[in-house]
Amino acid sequence: MKKNKIKKKDVKKEEIKKKEVKKEEMGKEKIKKDEIKKDEIKAVLTDWRVLLLLALIVLSIIAIYPHIENGKLVTSLQFGLELSGGTWLQMELQAEVVQFQTSRPTDQFVSDLEKALDADVILVSQNQMEIRKSFTQEQLDTALSAAGGKLISYNPGVAKSTSDDIKRILEEKLNTLGTRDARVYPLSSLSGITQFVRVELAGVDRATAEAVVGKQGKFEIRVQTAANETEHVLYGDAITSVSTPSQQPAGSGNWGVAFSLDNNGATAFRNAALQYGAVDNPKSHKLSMLLDNQTFYTAPLSDDLAAKLRTDTLSQLYASTGSGTAGMNEAMTLEIHLRAGALPIAVTTIGWGDVKAQVGEQYKYMSLIAGMFALLAVGLVIFYRYREPSIVLPMVLINASEILILLGVARFIQQLDLPSIAGLIAVLGTGIDQLVIITDEVLHEGRVPSPSLYLKRLSRAVAIIVVSASTVLIAMLPLALMNLQTLRGFAIVTILGTLFGVLITRPAYGRIIMGILSQKGA
Repeated sequence: MKKNKIKKKDVKKEEIKKKEVKKEEMGKEKIKKDEIKKDEIKAVLTDWRVLLLLALIVLSIIAIYPHIENGKLVTSLQFGLELSGGTWLQMELQAEVVQFQTSRPTDQFVSDLEKALDADVILVSQNQMEIRKSFTQEQLDTALSAAGGKLISYNPGVAKSTSDDIKRILEEKLNTLGTRDARVYPLSSLSGITQFVRVELAGVDRATAEAVVGKQGKFEIRVQTAANETEHVLYGDAITSVSTPSQQPAGSGNWGVAFSLDNNGATAFRNAALQYGAVDNPKSHKLSMLLDNQTFYTAPLSDDLAAKLRTDTLSQLYASTGSGTAGMNEAMTLEIHLRAGALPIAVTTIGWGDVKAQVGEQYKYMSLIAGMFALLAVGLVIFYRYREPSIVLPMVLINASEILILLGVARFIQQLDLPSIAGLIAVLGTGIDQLVIITDEVLHEGRVPSPSLYLKRLSRAVAIIVVSASTVLIAMLPLALMNLQTLRGFAIVTILGTLFGVLITRPAYGRIIMGILSQKGA
């Protein structure tokens, strides 16, 4: 009996010992799994694709700069008229671009036509010209025939170079006047001819908008008499024409702007130069140009001009601004100021619209609700599909991060209007589609694949996504390039979202989901 008792005790001790060993092994296995999990998390977080995504998220938050101001959450995002309120004007340019034929010397033909039409005529190419006044096709056909030419084609509007000038002049004027969130959109055809210009001014009513766009500044030239003292020479009404920036002599690299004075202006200019010593000592008696009492250009007379003014009255002048890119940019600004903000083409307002500030705030609030609802709806649908939070949560976060990056980039290049918001929601939908493709492909038949098989399936999923993204880019590109302003924002946001998805967020998600699946398979 004693032996049996001793034996039973030994067996019990052995069982306890085995349980302790098993418990110790399970503990070691758990520690090992925890270490593997930590290593995998570290590997995911230090992967360059994930690091790039995290860096862009941080930079986007900095760019958006959400902060509290006067008790309200504000950001650096730029909002269009629909979301901030304001006015838009659509103006028609009173000019034509025509193709012509003539057997006469082109310069002589254009000069005679300019006199006959009493309008500025600019030669665009060898057989194409821009007539800066409103005429019907029949009127121009008659005028060209009388001047010894033939009208080949007639297109209302202006050439691209003039369109660029008009855009630049309006933007410069609006910026000078301190108008916030102003946008100028030339509406060009596929041929490059611009007939209409749309101006959007946030926070401005219609009357103010028309006054701003149509306002001409007060231009004045003054001459230095002594020290900081100056005397009036002439006003802007003495300027009869202003040329586009050019280099004189041609090819010299020295930029400037040529302009013409009427007879009274030329006489006043010469008399002031003689009276106040600008002819005898140009460096001590500089000429200054002012717009709305703000000096924007100061320079002495050139030696050549000073010598000519001693004996003659000159109506053709040239203001030099220097060489290189800086000289060219200054010449472009000088041209605008010499025109006193006036456009080279007469314009007529043919349409307008406005959005009240209160309505804009409501649109902004509803857009935010729509975005949040879309994200929530997407999350519920994919949760119903996978029923696995460890897979659903990364998908939703990746999708949200893509929108955040888009907003960060839009802060610098794009106003957020209703079409842009629609583009963001479209990116939300297409983005989750592509994440589903990746997840379904790597979880084929519901099993966690081996690393080598995972990479093959991921490559196949990425190939599908690239083809899908390419079709979106091709479809959206015409809308982004054409001047359909109401759709352009939608196209730009969609294109950017597609590119960011393929290049940044999809690769990062592929690495993250690989880490999650490796833990499930461990």
